[in-house]
Amino acid sequence: MAGTGGVSPSVIPALPAQAAAGSAGRPNCAELVHGRDWSDTELGPRDHWDPAVSATVELVLSSPMPMAYTHGDGFLMIYNDAYADLIGTLHPAALGRPAAEVFGDLWDSRGFGGAVDEVYRSGRSRLEPETQLTVVRNSNGRPEQAFFTRAHSVVHDRRDRVAGVLTVAAETTQVTRRLQNLGDLTSRLAGALTVDDVARVVLGYAMSSFDVDHCAFAVDDGGAYRYVRRIRGEMLDEADERLPPVWKRLPNDPRAPIVAAAQTGQASFEADGEPLRAVAADRHERRIRALATMPLRTPLLSGALTIGYREPHRWLPAERALLDAAALLVAQAAERARRFEAQHGTAQLLQRSMLPEHLPELETFRIAARYDVGVDGNAAGGDFYDAFRLVDGRLAMVLGDVAGHDVRAAAVMGQVRAALRAMALTDPAPPSVLAGLDRLVGSLGAESRNEEIFVTVVYGVLDPSDGTITMASAGHPPPVLRRAGQGGGPPTAELVKVPPGAPLGLGGRWQTGQVRLEPGDTILMFSDGVVERRGHALTEGLDALVTAAAGAVSGDPRNLCSLATSAVAGSTDDDVAVLAVEHAVAMSRSGTMLVPAEPTGPSRVRQWMTTRLREWSVPEPVIGAAILCTSELTTNALLHAGTPARVHIDLNAERLLVSVADEGTRGTVIRAHADTMSSRGRGLGLIEELSDSWGTDPTVRGTTVWFEMLIPHTITD
Repeated sequence: MAGTGGVSPSVIPALPAQAAAGSAGRPNCAELVHGRDWSDTELGPRDHWDPAVSATVELVLSSPMPMAYTHGDGFLMIYNDAYADLIGTLHPAALGRPAAEVFGDLWDSRGFGGAVDEVYRSGRSRLEPETQLTVVRNSNGRPEQAFFTRAHSVVHDRRDRVAGVLTVAAETTQVTRRLQNLGDLTSRLAGALTVDDVARVVLGYAMSSFDVDHCAFAVDDGGAYRYVRRIRGEMLDEADERLPPVWKRLPNDPRAPIVAAAQTGQASFEADGEPLRAVAADRHERRIRALATMPLRTPLLSGALTIGYREPHRWLPAERALLDAAALLVAQAAERARRFEAQHGTAQLLQRSMLPEHLPELETFRIAARYDVGVDGNAAGGDFYDAFRLVDGRLAMVLGDVAGHDVRAAAVMGQVRAALRAMALTDPAPPSVLAGLDRLVGSLGAESRNEEIFVTVVYGVLDPSDGTITMASAGHPPPVLRRAGQGGGPPTAELVKVPPGAPLGLGGRWQTGQVRLEPGDTILMFSDGVVERRGHALTEGLDALVTAAAGAVSGDPRNLCSLATSAVAGSTDDDVAVLAVEHAVAMSRSGTMLVPAEPTGPSRVRQWMTTRLREWSVPEPVIGAAILCTSELTTNALLHAGTPARVHIDLNAERLLVSVADEGTRGTVIRAHADTMSSRGRGLGLIEELSDSWGTDPTVRGTTVWFEMLIPHTITD
């Protein structure tokens, strides 16, 4: 492998072992040298060696540093035990043999044997820059990358002739790799958006780069501190790395090194002692003997980083400097993440205020919605949905899109949504509502002297008495209608034929169309981010969405909302909003429980669900499976989001639907990796195994994970 010394990719070859022996129990190099007959070599009999050569050999054999002496034109090798460790399986066969025979083609390279040859021929000593080599140290023959800095000195005999070359090798592999890891840390921190991301990166860096037994990362949190730690031997998998780290509150105790460093800004290094004894949370911390603590200080953040060993450890100056540099990078990244979270929180708060807090509950109609923030999740968007009861008992339902991904688009969206609700409560007829919104958008454009405000809306009014929906579209994609299979046939889906109309603000006129939801049917409204993909025609996305709706396991609105966001292949930078309404075959029963973020939360959920489902005569096998899945989801929500969870159950004659919602920011769970959740409870792999369908609904309020179980027979009242 090429290094700074210009060595070509090579592996130091293994010689046929004349007396294969491992490092344990093998004779040391001094014994081998003193016990050998050198008469048949270039050196000649031992008692005839030149005094300078003899002194050099004794120096080599007694040195703890890796050293080798190469003698004469053939570069006969004599080395010590430390050098033998470097060349691994080449020892002991290499001792007393020409270097070219020992190292083969590698010896001829300029950065290896060429340097020794140049010193021997020129008579001038030389210090080589760091060189990367592939060496075989172990008896298993496995090659590994190593870095060395070597100094070559000329050895003169008593006649002042060049007798050979003394080489001192200093291995810098650990230092070099730590510097490489520092570069990798810089790169990974650049992509860390949240403090959770920073914590994952820094803990992984500390464990891999320094091979520590314990590391902890702490940041200030409202006058106190919270921390997350990693210890040697923890079983972590891909799911653990993807989920937010589990933070714990840190007592504001100055006896804790991590607190002291955060408060004072002073680093500390203990080589041997009991640095965590006074504040140890468990036996792992009580066993730590050596601890380095680095403060993390910026104008917006205070915290600290600690790494520790269970054995005494000297904190050398180079290592301290490396840790100081790493701490500076981590502090800067944590401050950037805190700024991002503040901005992200503001955007989310704005978005929350624009969307309905709760959707209406009707006896025979079920409603669900989903909103995925586009771009990087840091901006409020212009997509919106709403559903609300009108004065006469009908249901108004709308989905719209204001072009843009900024605060201005969100502000226009909020005005349009609020005005639409006010107009609908006065006169809910779709043409009337859209005409009023058209005047509003035109006025907003004139006010801002911006004629490029682009707003599309699809708006409908549902009559629960017969399932009829009267709707109109202002430049918006038509909804998808999923028809339940008739007479045992398969479900079908199609785009609703809504008369097209101009987007708002252009002074258009709108006509209405009607569609009737029969029991089992579902209508799905969606924004263009669901179906539009760069480089593909809009019709491709619409066809894919229709196909996904027809192939859905059920017409449950939550299930359709989840399927809609992944129906079209490829990614989108646009916001995504969907709203679905299902005409249920029969009235459903539902219940909701707010679970506090306490250890007893899952057990409370199990008791509540058991009682409720038995009251509803749900079959026992379904009850057992549902409670098991719900307990796992509740545990995950409380553990990883750190917020109270809301458990909602909805039962009809066909299926049981359970959802667990939190207010955290753990994001979408990827189906392909569901089976890797097993390290913290049995997780989502269990839900996938026991349920008929499941999914996640990331919203501006957090994340909802839900599952659906089909009922094998009709539930009786």
